[in-house]
Amino acid sequence: MVRKGGNHTMKIAAISDIHGNLDALDAVLADIARRGVDVTVNLGDIVSGHLQPRATAARLMGLGLPTIRGNHERQLLGDPARMGVSDAYARAQLLPEQLDWIAALPATLRLRHDVLLVHGTPASDLVYFLDSVTPQGSRAATPMEVAERAGDADAALILCGHTHMPRQVRLADGRLIVNPGSVGLQAYDDDHAYPHVMQNGTPHARYAIAEQAMDGAWTAQLHAVEYDWEQAARLALANGRPDWVVPLRTGRVGVLT
Repeated sequence: MVRKGGNHTMKIAAISDIHGNLDALDAVLADIARRGVDVTVNLGDIVSGHLQPRATAARLMGLGLPTIRGNHERQLLGDPARMGVSDAYARAQLLPEQLDWIAALPATLRLRHDVLLVHGTPASDLVYFLDSVTPQGSRAATPMEVAERAGDADAALILCGHTHMPRQVRLADGRLIVNPGSVGLQAYDDDHAYPHVMQNGTPHARYAIAEQAMDGAWTAQLHAVEYDWEQAARLALANGRPDWVVPLRTGRVGVLT
């Protein structure tokens, strides 16, 4: 796919971890439209959370973007007795056709022969790709850890999500792994593996653009976009999630006082 007069062969916008934050999604999509890309891809964790799951699903279904499921899509279609509150809220809001759309999403997707979409890693929707969790908390993954998780995935560009942390790592073999960060939620805490906090420090919605030059090499830029995060925080509070207010307002984990 070559643009006439352009100096690249493909330009991909990657969005991930929207978590039902429609205002953030609309701001990101508008920013992408201004920059001009060949395709926008969605890396999962689309609707779970106490914001606007039904309207978010409707918006995305209308766009028809190449989309994969995240761990939250898998979870909200699972056993209600084991479902977390974010998944349960989304499940209750979604229409039957929206649940059917989610059920049909693949776990991974090859956009082209050299571009692979995953949520966590090629093998798991729960494993962090570019971050690592230790007893001391979370940190950026080492190149060796990233290479081990990439395995023998045959792709020059691997796009991943899940951690909400915008990062990119180029492996020694030339493969580029890019996490665009989260559109909808810039901080959370978790106890999977060990208790840890993931936080970006500002409330801006995140996404990435990966671009392939004429020589075939991929590069990526990480973007942060303003939107009305105060409105999102008020909505989360009204819908019963006071623990989302500080993350939405500040991009940090904290308790509403």
